[in-house]
Amino acid sequence: MAAFQTTPWRLISGILAVTCLVLMAALGILLKNLFAEQSFQPTSSPGGTTEPQEGSGSCSCEGKWIGYRCNCYLISNEKKTWKESRDFCASQNSSLLQLQNKDELSFTNHITFLFWIGLSYSEEHGAWLWEDGSPLSPHLVSSSKNINTQNCIMYSTSANIHGEGCGKTSRSICKKQLI
Repeated sequence: MAAFQTTPWRLISGILAVTCLVLMAALGILLKNLFAEQSFQPTSSPGGTTEPQEGSGSCSCEGKWIGYRCNCYLISNEKKTWKESRDFCASQNSSLLQLQNKDELSFTNHITFLFWIGLSYSEEHGAWLWEDGSPLSPHLVSSSKNINTQNCIMYSTSANIHGEGCGKTSRSICKKQLI
């Protein structure tokens, strides 16, 4: 009689175990797809452009570019070296991100990864310069004095810059100014 009573419980526990495994697999697939896609999915209009986001005025961006305050940003999912990232942005008629102010990237606050930006050290000028040759404003980021000048610069949304070997691969953000 005891063997008869344990059989339904074994069946129930087996069903629950299989259900748990299926749910865990589904969760894994959902999380993988979530992190594999870009953090932002622009809303395409019928004309193939991206609708401007809040604060962007009447500016719009094409394709996978994100419009924000009359600038277009492309967040790369591919990991590349700093030079490869710079070349990729140039091929898109843009440049690696150059920050103008602290809240410029407020729409990326939930991004947790580091990404390459267009900042490098100029031995000639003895300063950190953006790709266009303008100097880094000290109020934009935490101190850059402790960063090895041989490194390239990565940025995190906590407004911190980090020096990394230029051969390391990482994501990047390209920027186009529309006005």
